[in-house]
This record gives sequence, C-alpha cells and structure tokens, in this order.
Amino acid sequence: MKEISDERIVEIASEVLGMDVSKAPMNAVRKLIKSIRTAISLIPRVEGVRKEIDNVLRGMDGEYIEPGPSGSILRGKIEVLPTGRNFYAVDPLRIPTPAAWRVGVKLAEKLIEEYRGKYGKYPETIGIVEWCIDPFRADGEGVAQVLHILGVKPVWDPESGCVLDIEPIPLRELKRPRIDVLVRVDGIFRDTTPNLMTLIDRAIKKVASLNEAPEVNYVRKHVLERLKHLERSGVDEKEAFRLATYRVFSEKPGAYGAGANLVVYASAWKSKKDIGEAWIDWASYAYGENTHAVHVPEELKNVLRNVDLTYQKLESDDFDILDCCCFFGYHGGMHAAAESLSNKKLAAYFGDTRDPDRPSIRTMDEELERVVISRLLNPQWIEGKRRHGFKGASEISERVGRVYGWGATAGIVKDWMFNEITRAFVLDEEMRRWFMDTNPWALEEIARRLIEAAERGVWEAPKELLEELKEVYSEIEGFFEEAVSSEGEYQGGRVVVVTRDDLKKEGYIKG
Repeated sequence: MKEISDERIVEIASEVLGMDVSKAPMNAVRKLIKSIRTAISLIPRVEGVRKEIDNVLRGMDGEYIEPGPSGSILRGKIEVLPTGRNFYAVDPLRIPTPAAWRVGVKLAEKLIEEYRGKYGKYPETIGIVEWCIDPFRADGEGVAQVLHILGVKPVWDPESGCVLDIEPIPLRELKRPRIDVLVRVDGIFRDTTPNLMTLIDRAIKKVASLNEAPEVNYVRKHVLERLKHLERSGVDEKEAFRLATYRVFSEKPGAYGAGANLVVYASAWKSKKDIGEAWIDWASYAYGENTHAVHVPEELKNVLRNVDLTYQKLESDDFDILDCCCFFGYHGGMHAAAESLSNKKLAAYFGDTRDPDRPSIRTMDEELERVVISRLLNPQWIEGKRRHGFKGASEISERVGRVYGWGATAGIVKDWMFNEITRAFVLDEEMRRWFMDTNPWALEEIARRLIEAAERGVWEAPKELLEELKEVYSEIEGFFEEAVSSEGEYQGGRVVVVTRDDLKKEGYIKG
C-alpha cells in the first residue's frame, strides 16, 4: 500500500470532519495522525480474513496453515488479524502480563474501596470466580487482581517476560490490610493454566507466613484461627498449615461445571442451602503448588464462612451474565453457599474492564439491570430474535431462565424485572401468538419459570399480574394437552422437588 503523508492525512481528516484539523493543538493532531495510520495498517489484515474458507479447506487436506495468535480484537489485539490462521492461545508462563497487572491493580483497589465506602470497613475475604477467559482473552487481569488483593506482586524475568515468582508488597506501600481470597476456577482454567493456580497458592502461603499483625493481614488471621482448630483435632503442624491455606478450588479432574445451575434448572431445591451444598459438592477440590484435586469440603466451607462479598469480572461485552447458566451457576452458587454457611446477607460485585484504562466496578444488581434493559427487554433485541424464529424464541426463554437463576442463587433480581418480563413475553398478545406459532415450548418454559419464581418467593408478584399469568399458562397447558399429548399424560406446570436430603433419606446417596 502506498505511503500517505501526514499532510495528506490531515487534509482527508479535515474534509471528513468539516473543519481545519491543522489548526488544532499539535498534540491532538499527532494523536489523530497516529490513530489514522493504525487504522490504515489494519486494511490488509482485514482483507486477509477472506482466506478463512481457503485455509479451512487446506487444513482438511492436511496442508500447512500459517500460525497466528488468538485473543479479543475488542481489547486492541490487532495481531489476531487476519483470522483463519492456525491460532495459538497464550504463553501461560507470561501471565499476568505487566499491562494486565496495571489493570488488575486498578480493579482490585476499586473493588475494595467500593465495598469499604458502602460498609465502612475492609472486606476480610473476597470470593472470586476466575474463568479461563481471563488468561486467554485479557492476559490475566483477574489473576493480577487476586494477587494485588492479597498484597503481592509478580516478579518477571526481564528477558523472557515470564513470571518467576511473587513478592509481598510492603504494607506502607499497600496502605491497607492484606485481604483474604477464595478463588473458584473453572475446569478449563484448571486444565490449561495450572501454573496460575500454583502462583496464587504460593502467594497465599507466603502471605500467611509473614510476621504481621492479624488486623493488617487477614490471610494470616484466618489461617491462625483455622490452625488452632485443626491442631486441637490432632492434625500435625505441617499438614494443618497446608489444610488452612487452601484457597484455590475447582471441580475434580474430568468434571466441568458448577452444579448449582443444574439444581436450579431441575427445581431440586427448597432453600439456598440446597443450592449451596450442590455448589460445594462440585467445588471442593483444592489445587495449587504440589496440590492436585485434594478433596477438602470442610476447608472450603471454612473459607466460605469468612466471605464478605462475591465477585466476577468480564473484559468484553461480547457476552454477558445472561448468556450462559454458568454465570449464575458459578458466581450465584458461590453466593448461595457463602450466605447459607455464614447466615448473613452478602454483597455481590461485577468487574468491567472493557476499557482497560478505566476499569469499573458495579454491584451485580446494577449489572443485571444493565443487561436486562439493554438486551432482554430492548425492543430492537427482541425483534432481532424474532427474525430467527424457533431458535430466537429458545434464546429468549433461556435468558429468562437465567434471570430466574440469578434470583434463586444470589437474590439480585428486582421485582420490576420479573413484572416487565411477564408483560413483554407472556401477556403481550402479539408476542404470545408469535411464540405459539414458532416455539410454544419456549413460551411454556418462560411462563412456568415465572410462576415458580413467584411461588418460591424469588419474585413478589403483584396479585393481578400473577393471576393473569396463571390464566395464560392454563391456556398454554391446555394447548399441549390437546395438541402434543394424545393420551393426556402431559405433565404441565407440575414441579416435583427432590433435594439432596430427600435422596439421603431414600438411601440413594451417602454422607
């Protein structure tokens, strides 16, 4: 591509903007020229995307495909273009990167100050959900945040950029207590970045061993408390220290999931305790330095009792907390488990690093409200789903089910959300006809979940609205009895609740 001079760039920009750009401050002109040159450099990269199909076909023939990095283009990773290459993910040994560390530090301090500003004290333990999308798409911003919450920082090799170790940040520099963490990683994180679990685990043990007062080192405070109990129980000192410092948990090897979402979808719960127990069952395997899948449910429960807030972050708006049941399964499930064990109402927070220069913190209530308004109840979003017929109706139904899931686990769904969802998708005659024509099963699922939310107390529904909802549901039920079940055996809205305690009584499970 022919080189374009700075003067020509200024001329073109002036024509497009309808102003004389050359008269702007020199710094602004330089930034504009730099931005435009960056955009121009992307043209051949974007054009290269056309090779995707060719490369797929070449790959099927066993031919060589040029390698290339992966990542999120929305995070400024222009190196991922052109797509269609044999992409690789990341070098786990370089995570967190220095850039991700800077974002993680900002995010950690914002989260702590947000909580402190609202509750007038520092949180002693933060429950954090850490997924594989953080190291693979954001270079470990979340891992960096965990480390800074603990009051430690990475030590990088100056030549390779690999993280060699961690070191404590002096308290005079940190200017706050070292805060304890509970980190629940997903199965893919567990399988692909074990070095990061080792890094966090090493940080926990190092912080717990510092000669600092418990009031400025909550990790040490909680470890000392647990050590007293374990040693009284006859556990030797070395083993007791290892048990007391477990903070990184995941599923057992070969398993993937949180468990809590399955319980919610199956209606197999009577209280948050049931949901929390399912989450603990799945999450009670400790990982870390020389530690792989040690089953320690009691240690997980002990840490959960100290949790003051739960937290998860995302680095992109490509997806949101209603895009998958895993969001309420992992985060909501942790919240339910911590609340049921501590018998106290906990705060739930969300971290947003879409703009890494200005990371932000919101409550999960605020984040859910943002997503419900901007997508689920957005007329343009709804119209887009309607264009996809059966599949679009299914996706609407799935999202409503996830709203219900957040209400059942974390209790963050406000009544007005359920009210408007009911009016928008069930009581609106046009929408109801569309559902019945394209996917009546989706409409039945939406209406049934809403009724279940009301009957369980997740939603305090206005009396008239609930009566109208039930009346419409009766019509849907009648449709299925006549059109779907020729023998009249359609179950309809009947919900049979079978909990873990029920299965114990029947002898199906032990313990």
